[in-house]
This record gives sequence, structure tokens and C-alpha cells, in this order.
Amino acid sequence: MAISEQDVKRRIDSTKKTSQITTAMQMVSTAKLSQIQRHTVGYQVYAQKVESIVAHLAKSHLMSASVAGKAKSDQAISAADLLAQRPVKKTGYLIITSDRGLVGSYNSSVIKQTNDFMQKHGHTEGDAVILAVGGTGSDFYRNRNHEVAYEYRGVSDVPTFNEIREIVKTVTKMYTEEKFDELYVCYNHFVNRLSNSFRVTKLLPIGGDDLANNEAHKQVTAEYDTEPSPEALLQEILPQYAESLVYGAILDAKTAEHAASSSAMRSASDNASDLIADLELQYNRARQSAITTEITEITGGQAALE
Repeated sequence: MAISEQDVKRRIDSTKKTSQITTAMQMVSTAKLSQIQRHTVGYQVYAQKVESIVAHLAKSHLMSASVAGKAKSDQAISAADLLAQRPVKKTGYLIITSDRGLVGSYNSSVIKQTNDFMQKHGHTEGDAVILAVGGTGSDFYRNRNHEVAYEYRGVSDVPTFNEIREIVKTVTKMYTEEKFDELYVCYNHFVNRLSNSFRVTKLLPIGGDDLANNEAHKQVTAEYDTEPSPEALLQEILPQYAESLVYGAILDAKTAEHAASSSAMRSASDNASDLIADLELQYNRARQSAITTEITEITGGQAALE
């Protein structure tokens, strides 16, 4: 059934309004992306320094000595708690997604590849604990009867360090209470404005040996004199290191989210432009056909009068 000119015109106007909205959303996402990128550059320097210090301590075997001594402090969570490894009965997954849609395949990519990682390591609903940062991931796993032990919604567009610190305190407390025996952080790593890649980082227990053997820290010294004591030093450094890993992951994920949103809105605007062009062509053809019919009718009427 042929669409009337009025219907085509209405669709053109509606698509133009949609295009205006998606173009505005693309501009907003691009602005947020630029803002968080400027913030991330400065933070990366801090994160690298903290990791370097922890690698130094691992090289000097202070971390293994702390675990062996099971040093405790007045604080609720000690350095030994963050370092000590125990038999793995349950694995925690801190999954970072967005709270909203309109971000292309951003959320589905994180969830799919996290599930692939869990399947690869033989983790099922019974031995996997979900800790969700972002409503999309939380809703997905709740609807599939996974144990969602913790969720955090409403992460800022440019997260602050204090905002993330509360998340770290909660997950480390859950770890020391043995709600899970190891913890992985799963998120999308920002590559560039057009692409991102899935990344998994082991957060707990903190792996001193992995850092010590990392090629990036190959040149660090293996001897340290500490003041006041190795335990006091680790008690300050290791929580900062855990915070830096989570904060860095959320910053990275948020950067990838803004890039995905900008890319999705740009694609939507391009598709709207293509649709408008097709509709305008259809409208012009319909108008041309109507005009031709009118001319034919006039010519036929004039011929009949003659």
C-alpha cells in the first residue's frame, strides 16, 4: 500500500527531530569523554607510582614476611588480610557496566566476555559471587539467579577518588569475611574513541609475586630499610594499591562508556540522515507523480473540450 505524501512528510519531520536529539547526545558524550580523559592522565601517574612501590616491596620480600607473620593492626583490615591466599571455594567478580543504555554494545560486551571467563574457569552460579558497579550488570545477573552480593549504582560521569574508596572498603571487608576467596575486576578498557577491549584484573588477594616478576618492574631494587616497620608501611600502601586498581578500572570503564555512547549516537545520527535522504527522495517522487497526474488530467480535459 502506497504511503501518502502527508505520512512521508510526517516521518521526515519526526526523523529530523530524532536526529537533533542524537546529535545533542553525541556532543554531550564527547564533552564528558574529553573531561574524563584529562582527569585520567593525571591519575595514571599516581597509579603507576603506587604500583611501582608495591613492586619494590614485593622484590624485597617484605610482603611475604608480612603474610608469614600475620601482622595485625588496630585497623579492621590488615595488610596480611589483603595478601593472604586461601583455598578458593568462591570467586568474586566485580563487574563494571553502565547504569543506562544508548551505549552500543558496551554493556553486552562486558557481560558476555565475563561469562566466557567464568565458564573457562569452571565457575557457575553456585561458586561465583557478583559485585556489580552499574545497574545493567546488576539487573542482568539478578534476573538469572546469580548471587549479587553487592551493587553500586549512580557512578559519576567523572568519578572521584572518595566515591570509589567506599566501594573498595566494602569489597575488601567482604573478602576478609570470606564471602569469596579471590576477586577479579571485569571491565571494558578504553583503547580509542572507536574501540575498547575487555580486561580482567585480579584484585584480591594482592599478588606480590606477580608484581615482582612483572617485566615493567624488572629494574627495581630488592633491598629496603623501612621506618617505622614493614608492617606499618604495608598497612598504608596496600589499601592505597587496592583503591588505585579499582579506581583506575572504573575510570577506564567510564572513559570507554563515554566513547561508546558518543560512537552510538554518531551512528544513530548518520542513520537518521540516510533515512531522511531516502524519505525525501520518496516524497519528491510522490510529488512528481502527483504533479504529472494533474498535468495529464488537465491536458485530457482540455483535449475533451476541443
